[in-house]
Amino acid sequence: MNKKDFYEVLGVDKNASEQEIKKAYRKLARKYHPDVNPGNKEAETKFKEAKEAYEVLSDPQKRQQYDQFGHADFDNFGGQGQGFGGQGFGGFEDIFDSFFGGGFGGRTTRRTGPTRGRDLRYDMNISFEEAAFGVEKNIEVEKMERCEKCKGTGAKSSDSVTKCSTCNGTGEIRKTQNTPLGQFVSASPCPQCEGEGTQIKDPCSKCHGQGKYNKRKTINVNIPAGVDHGSRLRVSGEGEPGNKGGPSGDLYVYLNVRPHPKFNRRDNEVISEETISYVQGALGVEIEVDTLDGKGKLKIPAGTQSGTIFKLKDKGIPYLRGNGRGDHHVKVKVTIPKKVDKEERELLEKIAELRGDDIDSSGKGILNRVKDAFK
Repeated sequence: MNKKDFYEVLGVDKNASEQEIKKAYRKLARKYHPDVNPGNKEAETKFKEAKEAYEVLSDPQKRQQYDQFGHADFDNFGGQGQGFGGQGFGGFEDIFDSFFGGGFGGRTTRRTGPTRGRDLRYDMNISFEEAAFGVEKNIEVEKMERCEKCKGTGAKSSDSVTKCSTCNGTGEIRKTQNTPLGQFVSASPCPQCEGEGTQIKDPCSKCHGQGKYNKRKTINVNIPAGVDHGSRLRVSGEGEPGNKGGPSGDLYVYLNVRPHPKFNRRDNEVISEETISYVQGALGVEIEVDTLDGKGKLKIPAGTQSGTIFKLKDKGIPYLRGNGRGDHHVKVKVTIPKKVDKEERELLEKIAELRGDDIDSSGKGILNRVKDAFK
C-alpha cells in the first residue's frame, strides 16, 4: 500500500518551516488523539499518520533524506513496539504534554530552544581533468539566510520583543477541570504566541519578523585533487540558518565527473588505448600519446603484440590523501589491414619467402599469419 505524502498528511507546503510543521502537527494531534476519540479506528489511523510524518519532517536529517528519497528509506519506520502501548511510541510525551499539559505528574509544555539549521545539497558537474588536479569553483545557491539587520531575532529592536499578554510569557494555556477521579489540569500551546511566550510588537522591516529571508548566494567551493565521481564535499555553515540562535547547517556538494573521450579511470590509475600498424608493431616505433600532462612520447619495441600494456609511471591521478600519483597505462592495439594493394602483396610475399612461410593460392596465408602474430 502506498503511503501518503508526509507533507500532505500534515497539510503543509514542502518549504514549510519547522514552526509551521510543529503547529500543523499539534493541531492534528489534538484533533485525532486516541484519548479524545476512544474506539475510533479512523481517528487512530490519522493520528498514527500524523505522528510518523512529524517524526520525519521535524528532524532536519530525516527530512532531507525524505525529500531526496521519499518513503523508500522509511518503509520500516517505527519498527516493533511502536504502537500506542509500546515503549517506542515516539513523540507520545510531546503529544501528551501539548494536549494534556502534564495533568498527571505536573509536566509542562516543552518550549523549544536553539535548533541547528537544515543541511543543503548541490550537484556539480566537473571535467575529468578537474577531478584529477582539483579546481576552485563559484556556485550560486538559493537558500535562507539569517537576517543581518535584526541578527535573526525578527524584531525591529530589543524593545520590540514583549512578553505575551495571553499566556503571561509561559507559552501555554492551562485549564483545570474537576472530574470524579480528581482534579484534571490540561495545557495547550498559547495560540497567540504559538508557545514561544513572547511576541514581536514591531517586526524587522527586512525579514518581516521571520529572522531570515530567502537569498541567492555565491559560494566558493575548493575541490581537491584526486576526487572521483560521487565524491561529497562539505562546506561548513553554508546550509539553512538555525532557529533561536542555533548553528547553521552545512552545504554538501556532490560531484559528477564527466566521462573523458580518451581516458578511463580505475582508482588512481589512468587507462587509454593507442593504435599502431602491424609494420610498426613488427619493427618498433616511437609514438606520441595523450596524457593528463599533455603530449608525451612512448617507445614501442619491435615485435610488440596487440594488447600489450605499457606503463607511464606517475602520470595518473594524484592521491586524494597523501603525496604522489598513480600510473598511466597505455594499451597498444596492432591493426591488420583487411585489404592490400598489389605492391604491398608482392612485398608481403617476399617477406613470406624469406621467412619460409607457406602461402595458399587464395592469398590468405601471409595475412593470416601476420594477424595471428599480433593477436
